[in-house]
Amino acid sequence: MDGRALPLVAAKGCLEMESQMNSRERVLCAIRHERPDRIPRDFWAEKPALNRLFAKLGHQDEEKVLQLLGIDIRHLNARTPDEAEISPGTFQNFWGERYVYKPTQWGPMREDSKGALADADSMAELETFSYPTPDMFDYSELAKQCKKYDPYALLYGFADVWQRPALVRGWEAWLMDMIDRPEMVHFLSGKFTDFYLEDYTRAAEASKGRIDIYLLISDLGTQRGPLISPAMFQEFVAPYIKQMADHIHSLNGRVLFHSCGLIHQFIPQLISLGVDVLDPIQPVGELMTPERLKTDFGGRICFHGGIDMQNILTLGTPEQVRQEVNRYCETFNKGDYILGPAHLFQPDVPPENILAVYNRK
Repeated sequence: MDGRALPLVAAKGCLEMESQMNSRERVLCAIRHERPDRIPRDFWAEKPALNRLFAKLGHQDEEKVLQLLGIDIRHLNARTPDEAEISPGTFQNFWGERYVYKPTQWGPMREDSKGALADADSMAELETFSYPTPDMFDYSELAKQCKKYDPYALLYGFADVWQRPALVRGWEAWLMDMIDRPEMVHFLSGKFTDFYLEDYTRAAEASKGRIDIYLLISDLGTQRGPLISPAMFQEFVAPYIKQMADHIHSLNGRVLFHSCGLIHQFIPQLISLGVDVLDPIQPVGELMTPERLKTDFGGRICFHGGIDMQNILTLGTPEQVRQEVNRYCETFNKGDYILGPAHLFQPDVPPENILAVYNRK
């Protein structure tokens, strides 16, 4: 058994334990590239989308929704510092990301603006910025959450080692820095990586090692191709993904890496860096279809998501949604796949289509 092997959760192999598999076993089985009794399911939703679904169902109990939909993963987080309103209508979080809230019928949606370091012009300005520490997080409820959700696979965190620094720095400055001032990029990514290495250590300790999956986020693609060149990926992104992946594996966890866009060319590198599960497999072009992903990478990485957010979920009928879900589930044939949307459900997705994702018949 290699260092990345998942802990056994039953004495028998997945194919032999189909009749007695719980949610955690089902998810871990898929991540091991084996066949669970059914496709595991996950659920992501923006708050306004959840509010719209609540209105459809006639209650506001999220756990009741997850049980209704047969969701196999529960998302955990430590308590984080409250955001601050730094000027009328503009908010800043503990990292220095800045944003406004745009109204929708179902509640406000965040829209990012230039971050706190957008105007920084020197390393000295980066070095003197007030960065957060994990001491600002409250991990005291994690053990209770783990006990409450014990039959489920548990996913923790929101680590971001490239995109979130870009939001604090401002995308335009961040992309220029990679050419003109690479030391600033490495400094900021290093700050974020060090923070999340410690955050995930503390979460593992607070949960007594019960967390199964740790989230790692950095959007690398547009809908037409990668945001950056392979050389820039190797210099500015890969080292920090590697640090995080190695550390997560040392905590006996698995890495769920989130990147939107057409990132097919990065997938072999992500596998070699230690990514176990890739989300959201946004269906932008032939290279990101489930058939192509299965052919190119089946048995090497587990996929998560895929159900088209831009067209099918927002504009399609429930029957069209079910047809697309069937396509993904049949293509992956139970192994290497966790069902979910190709991003968090958005408020323009009809509740009937959310329900259709998890009701294939």
